[in-house]
Amino acid sequence: MKARRSSAHTAKRIYTRLVSEYGFTGSETTVRRHVSSVKRSLGLKSSEAFVPLEPSPRGEAEVDWGSATVLLGGEAVRVKIFCMRSKYSGNPFVRLYPCERQQAFFDGLSRGFLYYGGVFPVMIFDNLTAAVEKVLLGKERKEQASFVRFRSWYTFESRFCSPGRGNEKGGVEGLVGFARRNFLVPLPRGESLESINDRLLEECIAYGSHRMTGREGSIRELHDAEKRILIPLPRHPYGNEQTVSVKADKYATVMVDKNRYSVPAAYAGRPLRALLTVDEVALYSGEKRLAVHGRKYGNNHWVLEADHYLELLRERPGAFRDARPLSEWKKTWSDSLNSLLEQFQARQGENRGIKEFIDVLLLARRYGQKRVEAAASQALKNGLSDAAGIRHLLESAERQEETPTSLESERWTVLPAADVSVYSVLEAGR
Repeated sequence: MKARRSSAHTAKRIYTRLVSEYGFTGSETTVRRHVSSVKRSLGLKSSEAFVPLEPSPRGEAEVDWGSATVLLGGEAVRVKIFCMRSKYSGNPFVRLYPCERQQAFFDGLSRGFLYYGGVFPVMIFDNLTAAVEKVLLGKERKEQASFVRFRSWYTFESRFCSPGRGNEKGGVEGLVGFARRNFLVPLPRGESLESINDRLLEECIAYGSHRMTGREGSIRELHDAEKRILIPLPRHPYGNEQTVSVKADKYATVMVDKNRYSVPAAYAGRPLRALLTVDEVALYSGEKRLAVHGRKYGNNHWVLEADHYLELLRERPGAFRDARPLSEWKKTWSDSLNSLLEQFQARQGENRGIKEFIDVLLLARRYGQKRVEAAASQALKNGLSDAAGIRHLLESAERQEETPTSLESERWTVLPAADVSVYSVLEAGR
């Protein structure tokens, strides 16, 4: 994949990778000089003038969003970068989200405050819709009611940039580019966004040892100094969940933000409740939790749990082969399960064999998929052709695990032989 210009390596990133990946023992200055020399030779280096600044610890932090590309499961996916930066120490907090919605915005702020160990008294934002309902004259803003509740919980003051004047928060806008070049080069890889965010947090913490040009002390040391003016964290974090009423349709799914999430088939047609976080969709009937799914963004996604449909498929075995809920689960089945299905169908007929096989799949609720697959492998060797045989194997293995193992004699302390001579004294005294 061809790298975007915003994903090009900086001198610092080259140095960091040389150290971590190749054990480079030279200095960062050496790398910077070499990169600068190469840029000049290519005609890429130009002189720029800057006004020297010396920030004071006023308890101010800036926030902005950006975009980036990551590799999730080997596939390139566009994500949003939440960036937060202390104006005094330059301490960065960066986290990736699948969207830029208000719930993700609140989650990023809450996690940022936890990362910094306190709340900045003043937070500087662009005129993002998650916070601003309407831009008024000058610096006046009509804020979103939910944002007012959020900032009241953490008791910080909000300050917004003038429209079209992103330079008023240039530090954090620079952080968006910095995060891309230094934390997201090469493209981060992972099976989930959470695993990438864990590594990204480590990068932010490690960056604390960096010393900015013209400043005394590292970023971490400067932040330790500014902690004194941060507002203490509230005893409990802000409740960032959303509750919505939903109804399960004939496919035993509920619609949340134009995406479908499954519940057990017995709840088809019933009114339910969905509890939404940034990452999860939890579905309830009254106080009973029926399912928890990873939350999807975009449209027309089907998030189905195969276990929710097993009883229904047992009643309708003709739908087994093309059942959408099973499509992903089938990819994880071992060869033993696939062979067991073929054997059941060969010996009992297609429909009856499928019903018997579903009885085996239902055993995974108690024993887990790995144990069921191991029992299926043993059943094939023993020529068993029904679910009852599989159940017997699983129950026998469970009983063996519950039976106490015999203790080895050498683990016991050997006591000295008893002295029975004292009994003769007792006999004499009679």
